[in-house]
Amino acid sequence: MMKKKVVRKGRKVFKKRPCRLCKDNTKSVDYKDINFLNRFVSDRGRIITSRITGNCAKHQRMVANAIKRARLAALLPFVKLKEGLPRRRPRRAA
Repeated sequence: MMKKKVVRKGRKVFKKRPCRLCKDNTKSVDYKDINFLNRFVSDRGRIITSRITGNCAKHQRMVANAIKRARLAALLPFVKLKEGLPRRRPRRAA
């Protein structure tokens, strides 16, 4: 008789990264510190999720609000375009 292999269906288990801001005992995030905020922004200009960065919920909210303030103050761009690709213009209906 052949034994059946038990295959579990489910997601991969990822280890939660420790929050860097909790470890450094950070009380607040300054929106003027662009070098720090760039670590939490993707190459396309999107805010990176806490699942990837490892931030706790409290610090992720602080980082997201600081990024939004920096964008409004024109310190960070809202969208970063890939270099070397031409921008497409939308077609006009005739």
